[in-house]
Amino acid sequence: MTVHAALDRDRGCAPLVKWPGGKRALLPVILQHVPRDFGSYYEPFFGGGALFFALAPRVAILSDLNHELINCYKCVKDNIDGVLRALRKYRNTEGEYYRIRDLKPRSEVARAARFLYLTRLSFNGIHRVNLRGQFNVPYGRKTHLAPFDKSQLLAASDTLQSASLRSGDFERATIDARPGDLVYFDPPYTVAHANNGFVKYNEHIFSWADQVRLAKHARLLAAKGCNVLISNADHRSVSTLYEGAKRITINRHSVIAASSEYRRTITECLFVYQGVSG
Repeated sequence: MTVHAALDRDRGCAPLVKWPGGKRALLPVILQHVPRDFGSYYEPFFGGGALFFALAPRVAILSDLNHELINCYKCVKDNIDGVLRALRKYRNTEGEYYRIRDLKPRSEVARAARFLYLTRLSFNGIHRVNLRGQFNVPYGRKTHLAPFDKSQLLAASDTLQSASLRSGDFERATIDARPGDLVYFDPPYTVAHANNGFVKYNEHIFSWADQVRLAKHARLLAAKGCNVLISNADHRSVSTLYEGAKRITINRHSVIAASSEYRRTITECLFVYQGVSG
């Protein structure tokens, strides 16, 4: 089954940050396979959280290994006024951008404000760090943008009130999921899509052994009665891990290349295990 995805801009709250591998553009397809009723919502590779913000579930357990990302969401949830006060001090200029990029704030709120500012004004909105964990994306020259969007931050804060936020491994983060709960896995892709020349990438972030462990854990959750969705690369080696799951191939336009000349349609997969209703 192959489905073409397009962005539905009228559904739910917009994601707070643009994240590598984010699923904002694939939401219309993914939402077709979300059960009408479910219990708690789990998303352990949270990133930009496009599906969470679209669903706005009553109870959510969200996690990610990126501590700065989770700190940002916690501050937006619990201290939105403090985050807004910190952001109001910033300006959108090239000099200011690099000054803030070089800062190493200690307080949680100051770290969150810096994170939001940089991901909003960086080149292509990319979040990237070097091997020493330092944010290294150049200024995006989007001089028309305000350093922050107050309405977006308030909407995200409101949506996050239903969520428990934590840092940690995906297996530990979802071990308490019960029959009828919805679990969405969107791991870093270890293999690239089938229609390019790459066989491996992100191995240092999420290894093939991690992919195997994830597939085993997803099957265990499904056997327990959870609704489980897994986004992953459209690659034969990945598909073999999810035998027995419903497999949906999604066409999307690649926007990774700097030049539009090298951007093209590629494919991803969504694997679905249907559990029991919540």
